[in-house]
Amino acid sequence: MRELVYYVAVTLDGFIAGPNGEFDAFPIEGDHVDAINERFADTIPTDLAAALGIRQDGTRFDTVLMGWNTYAVGLPMGATSPYRHLQQVVFSASNEAEGENLEVTSEDPVDVVRRLKAQPGASIWLCGGGALAATLAGEIDRLVLKRYPLLFGAGIPLFGARPYAPEQFDEVSTTAFETGVVFSEYVRRPAIG
Repeated sequence: MRELVYYVAVTLDGFIAGPNGEFDAFPIEGDHVDAINERFADTIPTDLAAALGIRQDGTRFDTVLMGWNTYAVGLPMGATSPYRHLQQVVFSASNEAEGENLEVTSEDPVDVVRRLKAQPGASIWLCGGGALAATLAGEIDRLVLKRYPLLFGAGIPLFGARPYAPEQFDEVSTTAFETGVVFSEYVRRPAIG
């Protein structure tokens, strides 16, 4: 069965973006970038990867899930299909968009993820945002957190509001870079019983 992987940049105080969706404080240069390009090439926008000569083969991820606000970041720059090398699913009850390999849906995200997991393919990347991550928390199989040595103080949390419901994950790897960025990967701890 396919995995749902929440792969995201996060600050030390747990934010994935500023209060108005700002993310430009996350450094895009440094020794951590090579790790992203090598291991997570499928998470780079299609046009940027092409400009940088980065090969995207869909072996790590072949599908990306986004909330509308995450998707809309690229719209002012004309990016209507930012990850067209992947199947893109954008969740919105009130917005529409068209683009190559793009679907906007108002379906329940949990139902969509369960349907996708039952299909053959590579892993499913949960790109953001925090509210969508909170909705899908029970479906997340793996967390890959890029922790940046930053404090935002306020913003969009890693997981939006959700009821108290502890879920355990086990650390499988951690890599620290000279930039101070730390990649930590966790897998969901199997339920006992």
